[in-house]
Amino acid sequence: MNQRLASLAFSLVVFGSLPLAAQLPTASPRSAGFDPARLDALHSSMDQTVRDGQHAGVITLLARDGKIADVRAHGHRDLEQKLPMQRDTICRLYSMSKIVTSVAVLVLFEEGRFQLDEPVAKFLPELGELKVMTGGTAASPQLEPLKTPVTLKHLLTHTSGLIYDFDGGDALHQLYQQARLWDSPSLAEFTSRVARLPLRHQPGDAFTYGINTDLLGALIERVTGQSFGEFLQARVFTPLRMKDTGFDVPPEKLGRLAKTYKLGEGGRLVEAEPMLGVRPGPGLESGGAGLFSTVDDYARFAQMLLNGGTLDGRRVLGRKTVELMTANHLLNLAEPSHAFSRAQGFGLGVEVQRELGRGALPGSPGAFGWYGAATTYCRIDPAERTVAILFAQHFPFNQHNLFGRFATGYYSALK
Repeated sequence: MNQRLASLAFSLVVFGSLPLAAQLPTASPRSAGFDPARLDALHSSMDQTVRDGQHAGVITLLARDGKIADVRAHGHRDLEQKLPMQRDTICRLYSMSKIVTSVAVLVLFEEGRFQLDEPVAKFLPELGELKVMTGGTAASPQLEPLKTPVTLKHLLTHTSGLIYDFDGGDALHQLYQQARLWDSPSLAEFTSRVARLPLRHQPGDAFTYGINTDLLGALIERVTGQSFGEFLQARVFTPLRMKDTGFDVPPEKLGRLAKTYKLGEGGRLVEAEPMLGVRPGPGLESGGAGLFSTVDDYARFAQMLLNGGTLDGRRVLGRKTVELMTANHLLNLAEPSHAFSRAQGFGLGVEVQRELGRGALPGSPGAFGWYGAATTYCRIDPAERTVAILFAQHFPFNQHNLFGRFATGYYSALK
């Protein structure tokens, strides 16, 4: 009886009063194979980042075998109003949106709407005249024709040669900045503006992180005749019961939205301006950066992938498609790792763990996931059957190596 009461108390304290439809099932840390004392050390580490003034707030969630074993909220979602970070706090996903968009593309791939090696210009003909910038200035760029067309797979693997406009100041970045892509009122206009921009390199020659996934959202609109947001709602969010995920935050939920912070003068946390125009209200449905979500919603999405494409009897993707998605697709490159870590390859919208000896953090070969610019993290580990999610809302990205502390903490807690 005491054990049953303890289990009930654990559930009430840790899992709160969210509707069960929005949560995975629960388990105690011990029954899920985590050492509670080591999880306490992880919680203390996360608390310390808040006490030290490095982050306003942090939410962490750990699931194993499809059950949530640990979820904690630390600090504040709004420092000025002293509103605490809570389990149902809504956060900006930024690039963690990319995994969702990639799944949506693969849904249509499974339906035979296209093949991954087909030219994207077959569906977005505006992109049929892309060229590569080889030199010159923003006012007078030197260009060369493509040796091979940009394919859907190039977009999914960030090997097209498209770039982002915010991570450099050379002539190519100046051209992207002048295009004002993020002011586009629609994905159709976004695509039209991209069509006038050159690539950094020939398609397939290198991994270059860029606006690829936003064009995949435009592709979905063109192929289906639906808005991108409508398609995601019908084919991903509703089947997975992701009730707080979308490109907007409705008025009745704005009180749950976290502010994004940065370190200001004197090391004091101050509110930061959103990147890429990601704010509540009508705007560009950016498949690369525009989604808002909660840890529980994203845990359901991640668990679907860990399960091989299904959750609660509802199939979003086929098992073999998930295997294709989570394979390293950079093997033809001289260095089969993405640009940010030699320990990680890249699949169709997700990074994929290579040999552990290439990195400096615990993990498992084949683990996969991605991150978001406002310091958000998702790691799905098939070998350990775990989903690990961290949401902070802080610029610049992972400034204090929060991800390393989190990964070391939860992996070391596994028995």
